[in-house]
Amino acid sequence: MTKGQLVLETGEVFSGEWIGYRGECVGEVVFNTSMTGYQEMLTDPSYAGQIITLTYPIIGTYGINQEDSESNHLQVAGVIMNDLCEEPNHFQSQATVTEILKKHRISGLKNVDTRSLVVAIRKHGTIKGKLVLEKPFPDYKHEFILSDAKKLVQQVAVTSMVQTGAGSCHIVIVDFGYKKSMVHFLVNEGCKVTIVPYYYDIEAIKALNPDGILISNGPGNPSELQIYFPKIRAVAESFPTLGICLGHQLIALAYGAKTEKLPFGHRGANHPVKDLQTGKINITAQNHGYVVNRESVNESVFQLTFQHVHDNSVEGMKHKQLPITTVQFHPEAHPGPRDTTYILTDFVQQVKQLKEEYLWEKV
Repeated sequence: MTKGQLVLETGEVFSGEWIGYRGECVGEVVFNTSMTGYQEMLTDPSYAGQIITLTYPIIGTYGINQEDSESNHLQVAGVIMNDLCEEPNHFQSQATVTEILKKHRISGLKNVDTRSLVVAIRKHGTIKGKLVLEKPFPDYKHEFILSDAKKLVQQVAVTSMVQTGAGSCHIVIVDFGYKKSMVHFLVNEGCKVTIVPYYYDIEAIKALNPDGILISNGPGNPSELQIYFPKIRAVAESFPTLGICLGHQLIALAYGAKTEKLPFGHRGANHPVKDLQTGKINITAQNHGYVVNRESVNESVFQLTFQHVHDNSVEGMKHKQLPITTVQFHPEAHPGPRDTTYILTDFVQQVKQLKEEYLWEKV
């Protein structure tokens, strides 16, 4: 049994037993409150550069399967948990959490007092941390150097065009770190889906002749991606567009709004969001550390459509003249409740309708 520690930049230390790859790592320490869905979390590109704390007391009971990964790799910098089940019991299980961590060279700790760690994160705000194998000398100085958003996006995004599906409606995903469940949903809705790297220029995207655009989720501080704002606005003004999570933030920034960092982020599958048009409360899956500043949104251009019940932060917008919609939460709901899958369904129906109207006008 190998001991390890999580050392926070604030000086606090949390001890546990080492799991996974035997190598130290640095990351932004965050927590997710979901009771299930650890496989989706570990493979979600939005967690790149982060050490994720899983707050549910026991992890790994249903193992790891081939169906639920959101990408081809584990994307987290590290993982922290309380109890880890090494003998999962589920008909789809093909590996344990420990086995998959070792395979993908991801470090972690188990038997950590995760409740105390979450209290520390809520006290200080999201903080940098380092997983270390041995107790350092008392005067040892840790370094907490993290990658910026450009490097994180480069790490998780596709490097060449990927196509799937055979529907008549063509959706292009501009990839900043997309989740596979988004693609599966669109294909099931009868769409042909083309995934292109975030750096594709507007002319290359137009050459694909898309019917609609999805600006994906992804990791990092959205304001560090300002080089892409003009392209994002140009694309959004050329095609029906949906922005999800980071995509929501990037569209807002492209139109002159600002973003700000939350104290400890929204990460979990039980976040209540109010539909400002109907008053209905939806329970949503969320994973983000930044939000769009409400006062910075030009409400003569965008209508605010959703807000978080707990802190009133902006959770969605809709352009008043153009078919541009954005949501901060994850309507594909992996992992999480399916209250808002209609967002994706409505987007596909809007794209199909606009395509039919365009073709009719050309007749």
